Amino acid sequence: MAPLNVGVVGTGIFARDGHLPVFQAHPDKFKVVAAYNKTKSKAIDFAKLAEFPEDKVYDDMDSLINDKNVDYVDALLPAQFNLDAVKRCIAANKPIQIEKPIAANMKQARELVEIAEKTDLPIAISENWSFLQSINVAKKHLPRIGEIVGFQHNSTGPFVLHNKYMATSWRQHPEHIGGFLSDGGVHQLALVTSLVGEFESISALTSQVREASGDDDIVFSTIKIRDSKCIGSFSYGSAFGATDKWIYLKIYGVNGSIMVELSNKAAPVVRVKVGSDAEHSGEEEVYNVTEDKSFGVYEEFTNFYDAVAKKDKSLLISTPRAAFHHLACVAAFIESSARKGDHVDVEKY
Repeated sequence: MAPLNVGVVGTGIFARDGHLPVFQAHPDKFKVVAAYNKTKSKAIDFAKLAEFPEDKVYDDMDSLINDKNVDYVDALLPAQFNLDAVKRCIAANKPIQIEKPIAANMKQARELVEIAEKTDLPIAISENWSFLQSINVAKKHLPRIGEIVGFQHNSTGPFVLHNKYMATSWRQHPEHIGGFLSDGGVHQLALVTSLVGEFESISALTSQVREASGDDDIVFSTIKIRDSKCIGSFSYGSAFGATDKWIYLKIYGVNGSIMVELSNKAAPVVRVKVGSDAEHSGEEEVYNVTEDKSFGVYEEFTNFYDAVAKKDKSLLISTPRAAFHHLACVAAFIESSARKGDHVDVEKY
């Protein structure tokens, strides 16, 4: 299959440092041919890096979307603009991949899912953790540990003073619900829900530790999994003082357990122990996982490439419906905390 011509909308930090290097490393699949940014000078700089002519830097989004040479749109916009971008692409019969979180609020998220499911066009959400090889390795061993009855998720770490992403104005003054919790937390939710299932209800407390976060930036919660007796805990936040960075998910079954360790992203590990009780416990099995250096970005682009090239949106993994659930969990964190930790049901689509 020939490479797809990509038009990039929003040429900020992650477009330059995250998306473009992956596109350029795989010229057999992708060719960046056009760009738009509300600050045109940034789009011109991006064009130089991407090596396409300046006359393909557009003054407005619609001109890029309607460029007949653009096969699909890669949009990296503040969440409150995602719905509008998707509507414009559908009107132009153009596939689009948007950055997480899916929308600024649940009303927008619901409308986005509705219109995405009414079109044959591939519409994907860039939640790259959904494509981690660590998830695939852990899934292979899930049947061995029997019925899942509990889990512990912990992603906590120290505040980073000089964080180029947190310095952006749309993150410092978020219009999207949850702010930091939805911007980064959807990654953690993709990991957990991929392995233990969707959240049914949540009891949570959230808090804002750092002013720079713009909103609440830590959450500690207890969870009930939908259509399951499984219960567990979900903790997330990188706003603390000096501490080790921890990212792990431990899954407890009636016949064993699985631990996914991502604290060292360069060397992820999946640990498996099989046995029905302490007296019948097998030796720990350790599986070292090799993740692409993009940490799932290349895999999500390849998945979208396949869906667009084959004109088959059923191939998509990070769908609007999946991303809707992740944002709904964040909304439930916030609602529960406002109700002093009362259990709240997670909104269903």
